[in-house]
Amino acid sequence: MAEKTRVIIVGGGAAGYFAAIACAETLGAAGEVTMYEATAHPLAKVRVSGGGRCNVTHACFEPRELVKKYPRGGRELLGAFHRWQPRDTVAWFAERGVETKTEDDGRMFPVTDDSATIVECLTRAAEAAGVKLVSSMGVRKVESVGTAGGPSFWVTLTDGTGVRCERLLLATGGNRSSAGFTIAEALGHAIEPLVPSLFTFHIDDARLIGLSGVSVENATVSVPGTKLRESGPLLITHWGLSGPAILKLSAWGARELATRHYEFPLTVNFAPPHTRDSLVHELTAVRDKNPRKQIATWSPLAMPQRLWERLVTSAGIAPTSPWSTVGNTALGTLAHQLTAAELKVVGKSLFKDEFVTCGGVRLSEVDFRTMESRLCPGLFFAGEVLDVDGVTGGFNFQAAWTTGMIAGLAMAGRA
Repeated sequence: MAEKTRVIIVGGGAAGYFAAIACAETLGAAGEVTMYEATAHPLAKVRVSGGGRCNVTHACFEPRELVKKYPRGGRELLGAFHRWQPRDTVAWFAERGVETKTEDDGRMFPVTDDSATIVECLTRAAEAAGVKLVSSMGVRKVESVGTAGGPSFWVTLTDGTGVRCERLLLATGGNRSSAGFTIAEALGHAIEPLVPSLFTFHIDDARLIGLSGVSVENATVSVPGTKLRESGPLLITHWGLSGPAILKLSAWGARELATRHYEFPLTVNFAPPHTRDSLVHELTAVRDKNPRKQIATWSPLAMPQRLWERLVTSAGIAPTSPWSTVGNTALGTLAHQLTAAELKVVGKSLFKDEFVTCGGVRLSEVDFRTMESRLCPGLFFAGEVLDVDGVTGGFNFQAAWTTGMIAGLAMAGRA
């Protein structure tokens, strides 16, 4: 009787679970799939994501468009997305009783709006497939002990015991303290420097004080002297700025902003597509048509009233001034405040409880057709342990599902 193929998954997150399920379902009785999770809480990030709703994926079903959402890893993921993309993810969950819905911005959530729905689905699927989960047990060290019969690994666990396997998947996430990077390096892999991605900006500026919770439906943010420029919703917070526009900028600028120690100038256009000159022209016309209205109480722009009032004051205009009394110089100053406000970023914060990292296992050392190491046969990678990260909107989960599925099938011999 042939020996079972022993597969070890290191990491009980989204990528680890998806890989474990795919591998166990494919191998059936011919395999033994064990997943080790260092904490007592598997799928913890899935549970807190999307404000507890779990942004499963994004309604972007064309791989060439999808890869544009990944500051790092897009080129490598193109072929992978042709094999497993958001449409496949949605179908996979639907087959297991989880229906999803698409919001106006393309983000996809379970119809329950509850991340527990996704956690329970993955847990049930893993149990049904025969995956053995060992929580509160990490991996301390891995040694490649390949034999004439093929690759083999000796895995030392955190309690000092050891187990052997023929296939090993590192799906430990992007946290710099995870054992995945240490193990990958010990097995010959290079780790691209780890820096945060998807973070919010700390800004101490009088123009923002007291406006926490105010949001602008569409704004453009940029970093002078760089090519970094993004558009989208903007949210004023207690500590500065957040929202999709900021998060996208932080993702694309992760490395460059890290070199600046998160201190840099930021230019905000609260009224795109207007430029200063086009807005001066419009404000002049507004002044001519509404001379008696008070400038602070009547805004011609689609923006929150409180923000308009603050920017009027910041332009040195008395809030009670009638439009007719606002001179051309003052209008120019107001237009500048609205289209090119200059703010100073003095630090960063993580986005909610979600942690996304720029950096990880060097992508040229991984075969994205199988997610297997090009340096160490039998070793596979999935999820954020790789130097892959996407912008906000469900793209990081999709990378986890895709790389997990491909790795799981490949470990089961279905590359």
